[in-house]
Amino acid sequence: MGSKPLVVAILGPTATGKSALALALAERHQGEIINCDSTAVYRGFDIGTDKVPLDERRGIPHHLIDIVEPTGEYTAAQYAQDAAAAIRAVHERGRLPLVVGGTGFYFRALTRGLFPGPGRDAALRARLEAIAARRGGAALHRLLKRVDAASAARIQPRDRKRMVRALEVFFLTGRPLTAHFADTRSPLPDVDFLPIGVRLPAAQISERVVRRAAGQFARGLLDEIRALLARGVPETARPFGGLVYRQALEHLHGVRDEASTRALIAQENRQYARRQLIWFRKEPNLIWLDGPGESSATIAEAHRLIGERFRREPPLR
Repeated sequence: MGSKPLVVAILGPTATGKSALALALAERHQGEIINCDSTAVYRGFDIGTDKVPLDERRGIPHHLIDIVEPTGEYTAAQYAQDAAAAIRAVHERGRLPLVVGGTGFYFRALTRGLFPGPGRDAALRARLEAIAARRGGAALHRLLKRVDAASAARIQPRDRKRMVRALEVFFLTGRPLTAHFADTRSPLPDVDFLPIGVRLPAAQISERVVRRAAGQFARGLLDEIRALLARGVPETARPFGGLVYRQALEHLHGVRDEASTRALIAQENRQYARRQLIWFRKEPNLIWLDGPGESSATIAEAHRLIGERFRREPPLR
């Protein structure tokens, strides 16, 4: 039986040290890092997405970072296609691909595929948009929860576009989005995934997100946003709707002071970490490591897991 080439995934909630762990493993195993974070794909959004600065990447190639203009649309289906191509290229170079990030939906698209879905139905969309306009996004979210609880758990009430699409799929096919996922196939059926999850106690994540928010402001988050706006990036651009940027933009508009904004960012990050944990708990075969990604114990354990898998399936030469 021929061995399959290995792909290591470093997954888990925000602020657990995934990037630090990935860098340490890439150095040891001749690895290249493939981003699995839906906001890091956008150019110019650096501080609020916690991208590893170029001078801290230790010469390790990073893929699928800064590949989309702020006004561009980037989907999970496109990600699966791009990540699969990047992984094949890394294997061709005889190196180890490390898929790193906290966007569970992107990872699912890569490992299990996405269904193409029915085409857009303009009349149905108009009706759903009218409900949202009349009764607010929360009403649309309640409707989604009734017909597709799994999608409602991962889509936020303010994300009208994704709510409308999930409801459209349900009303056009009679099945929730998640039921369709069961019929899909990974764009990489010929590789062996080793998914490693990094998790921390809630109290520790709480401390880390408070510290991270303070660091983002200290490193010039507000100046980064001002520069993006000055360049003509509209406030409606998708990355501005994401965590950190949305709250910081409100602060620039005088909605709240900096201390309250940092506290709100930390609070929403804690909630986001909980949702990520719930999502990744459902990920089959994921091996959890308890402890921050930068700790020597976590690095040693991940190193051992990779070595064990390589002994079972020899690496490409």
